[in-house]
Amino acid sequence: MIKNLTRAITAAAFALLPLALSTPAQAAVPAPPVRTTPDAAPAPEPGTAPVSRPVAPAAPAAAPAVAAETAPIGIAVSRLAVTTEDRTGYDRDKFRHWNAGLNLTDGCNTRAEVLIAEAVEAPAIGPRCALTGGSWWSYYDEQTVTSAGTLDIDHMVPLAEAWDSGASAWTAARREAYANDQDQASSLVAVTARSNRSKSDQDPAEWLPPAESALCRYVSEWTATKLRWDLTVDENEQDRLFLVAAGCTGTTVTWETAP
Repeated sequence: MIKNLTRAITAAAFALLPLALSTPAQAAVPAPPVRTTPDAAPAPEPGTAPVSRPVAPAAPAAAPAVAAETAPIGIAVSRLAVTTEDRTGYDRDKFRHWNAGLNLTDGCNTRAEVLIAEAVEAPAIGPRCALTGGSWWSYYDEQTVTSAGTLDIDHMVPLAEAWDSGASAWTAARREAYANDQDQASSLVAVTARSNRSKSDQDPAEWLPPAESALCRYVSEWTATKLRWDLTVDENEQDRLFLVAAGCTGTTVTWETAP
């Protein structure tokens, strides 16, 4: 009971933080559009029928764009729903990856496209998207890597963890979209194979990057991914996220809800 009360107080404290820090500026009210009066139609000559003018059809309303959201890290963590996780029925093959990537004509799959996008020094791209040269920074363990073959592309929230947190109810197409998500940079990250395999399918209550400098970024990106895909957390996971977030003053979380 005391632990649950502490968790509730922590979440409430983070929720009140933005009010104490700043008051959002009032959005400017746009000026009303200037309406013009069309020229009056000439009066018809006596004995003739009035001429009717065609009315242009109204343009269809554009679908509203999904705006990215940003919040202080503690506030973002408090927005994650807490529930019990269940891995029943999980199979990695239910998340199809790697697929053909964002560019269907470049011959590179999602893995290769992420490597190209995250390279510190760009690699040469050969036939069948073979990558040679280049360099990468693995922020989990602060390692510079000069061979693409020694890197893994880590799902920030592992596939098994996603399954536990809500993906078990998704369609196969949505699970494939999740497993190959390049529309939010934090969803997939190139890191050393050693650090990725050390992490495996563990959440932050069980594993955090060995480099202390990576902690705030890692928890921010973990939280962003869960918010983007409307995934839940368990109690131990939430506790660890709040614990790390408390030491990340000034860190924010930015995410855009997945379509």
